[in-house]
Amino acid sequence: MTGRRCAVLGSPVRHSLSPVLHTAAYAALGLDGWTYDRIECDEPGLAPLLAGCGPEWAGFSVTMPLKREALRLSSSRSERAAAVGAANTLVPREAGWHADNTDVLGIVDAVREAAAERTFESASLLGAGGTAQAALAALRELGCDEVRTYVRDPSRAADLLHTAERVGIGVELSSWSSLASGLDADLVISTVPKAAADSLADVAVRADVVLDALYDPWPTPFALAARKSGGAVLSGLDLLLHQAVHQVTLMTGEPGPLEPMRSALRK
Repeated sequence: MTGRRCAVLGSPVRHSLSPVLHTAAYAALGLDGWTYDRIECDEPGLAPLLAGCGPEWAGFSVTMPLKREALRLSSSRSERAAAVGAANTLVPREAGWHADNTDVLGIVDAVREAAAERTFESASLLGAGGTAQAALAALRELGCDEVRTYVRDPSRAADLLHTAERVGIGVELSSWSSLASGLDADLVISTVPKAAADSLADVAVRADVVLDALYDPWPTPFALAARKSGGAVLSGLDLLLHQAVHQVTLMTGEPGPLEPMRSALRK
């Protein structure tokens, strides 16, 4: 296979490390002529961008703020993406763009790598956006029946609650201010942006595994607080790596090469 193009779409996107991962995968798979770029794109720009793509395009990674819009514009979608209500991957099909969500698999794989086959009886989730929706689906796959979710604005949690209903997990909404009393759970996942994450520096975290979806800059104040508990602390790079392995498979038709991609990311 030669001469195919892929890219990550979002705004802002200049910081994305996805090109490092995908380019390393192409090299390991011997896919000569495959390229992977960054394309700045906002929600109004997504539809015309997709409509203007030629046959050389093999797929897009989709980041904020486009994950829900990508699902809306797709002509078909995986059960996973439909359940989450957001997509982070678009690949061309004969009838149009097919949407999937590899964030779910990325979270599951990252947590499993850190904690083997253990189950999590309690879980906490911070945030209510598209990544939080994927986290709910991942928590269900990890064996959680219910999750306490901390949100800054409960009125904006409707999409999250719809996802919870579709994937079959209970959600107990808690106020952001209640974080002052600390976090105590087997597994904690934070999906909030940097501005909100910085306010978590003084939160007492007691957890076996913590995943902070941010990775730039790292460590975040929340990650530093979580490290004091002695549990495993995963960054957004762990999520980025594992979800990208699945994206490579979807876009190229070849199994994503985990170790070459991990090595490139570390470098």
